[in-house]
Amino acid sequence: MNQQQTQFSTLWVLVVPPHSLAPEAADGKRSSNPAFWWVNGRGNEVRWSFEELGFHSRKVANVLSDICGLQKGDRVMLILPRIPEWWLVNVACMRTGISLVLGTSQLTAKDISYRLQACKAKCIITNDMLASAVDAVASDCQFLKTKLIVSEGRRDGWLNFNELYKAQPADHICVKTKIQDPMVIYFTSGTTGSPKMAEHSQGSLGFRPVISERYWLDLTPEDMMWCLSDTGWIIASLGSVLDPWVFGSCVFVHNLPQVESATILNTLSRFPITAIFGAPTLFRMLVQHDLTSYKFMSLQHCTSGGEPLNPEVMEQWKRTTGLTICEMYGQTETGIICSVFKGMKIKPGSMGKTAPLYDAQIIDENANVLPPGQEGEIAIRIKPKRPLGLFSKYIDNPEKTASSERGNFFITGDRGTMDEEGYFWFLGRSDDIINSSGYRIGPSEVENCLDRAPAVVESAAVSSPDPLRGEVVKAFVVLSPAFSSCDLEKLRLELQEHVKKVTAPYKYPRKMEFVQELPKTITGKIKRNELRNKEWGRM
Repeated sequence: MNQQQTQFSTLWVLVVPPHSLAPEAADGKRSSNPAFWWVNGRGNEVRWSFEELGFHSRKVANVLSDICGLQKGDRVMLILPRIPEWWLVNVACMRTGISLVLGTSQLTAKDISYRLQACKAKCIITNDMLASAVDAVASDCQFLKTKLIVSEGRRDGWLNFNELYKAQPADHICVKTKIQDPMVIYFTSGTTGSPKMAEHSQGSLGFRPVISERYWLDLTPEDMMWCLSDTGWIIASLGSVLDPWVFGSCVFVHNLPQVESATILNTLSRFPITAIFGAPTLFRMLVQHDLTSYKFMSLQHCTSGGEPLNPEVMEQWKRTTGLTICEMYGQTETGIICSVFKGMKIKPGSMGKTAPLYDAQIIDENANVLPPGQEGEIAIRIKPKRPLGLFSKYIDNPEKTASSERGNFFITGDRGTMDEEGYFWFLGRSDDIINSSGYRIGPSEVENCLDRAPAVVESAAVSSPDPLRGEVVKAFVVLSPAFSSCDLEKLRLELQEHVKKVTAPYKYPRKMEFVQELPKTITGKIKRNELRNKEWGRM
């Protein structure tokens, strides 16, 4: 076993959860599901009932309050991979009113320094993998008082999470919080400028799923939800903490240090997982395997979000598994804006309809609501009453907070259309739209066409300067290994003709470059701005 795997054989024991406090299923019987089920793929498992989850989280709350001296409103930065402690700290912060600042395990020392100084966190919780990076910058972070390490061994200057946990009593009284009190801070993964701190309140995250989120997951106590999002992002909070547990569902977690298609497919075949969420990249990876050799006995609901999923992948997944992929759309600041709900008619390429909490519209530059079919900015009505699910503000950035509003709306910065039936269609970020000879082209339109071609694994479309047209579409294309030795010039012409046939000819990429990989944010979104800046000589 490696270090990470070893710690769970000593810190946690495999338990068969007592079901006396388990939620009731629809038929009135107690659910047999645990609240939390963690595996690492090497035989180690952790299973907790809701009762046990409460027991463990109360001990962690005492670590934060009594040992670290943190109080309601203080901030603690949490950077852990998919290990049980991440979930316990989440619940413990809810109990104590401490604001949680989440980060991904892929952060560098420079990233950590910026975040610690920006959010003024008094405590950081991480593991051996990032401890040295924290130590390298801690002296510059004047607000940081306590460092907690999740590790079997000790480290100078750090408190050992495991040892402190074991010594704590399991009695803890929840701190009273108000609906507007801060709960979680996310650093947005914007493609330009330094990351911004988006603050969510107890209401926008804690109470939101009770009102709205049954619609995008529609879970019951009999369901087992597997959200494959990185622990640093809002979808991990929504899909693997708040929303499943509000409905009494089991949260399933695979340690998954590396995203491997075979591991994911084997896990779906072995465990009684009924619902999964993954980014489009995940499903693009999975459909490249022979799915007929896998049998998903329990899986019923598949959801994708983060960027558009090309219809070809949806069709192939449906054809080989019999399951539909429902798309959803949201942002760090908003949570889920719209989605394809269970039982709803699917229009391939559409993000679905507005979530119950929101009044989403397509607006113009003057904040006028546009009619169906007309392109504009996707926006959420915030006046006369601000909806509960929306973030509170960008911390220490009132100018950015103010600039995100236009008239009666919060503007997402994304462009799209809405059809007569209320379905939303994503075109791209406002600054990603390509204007060629007066034709406005959304990059996802071009990418969806290219990604349907057997030779293409994924692609990115950006504007490129052209003396005649002002700018044209250029596509950066990652080829499937089977086509890497082909005549690239011939393949380029074939792909251009393919796009012309699939969509309007003016959208085809007049320029094309074959690359080994695309630049992406740590959430997996393609950094089109980086490619665009390269084309325009702004690097």
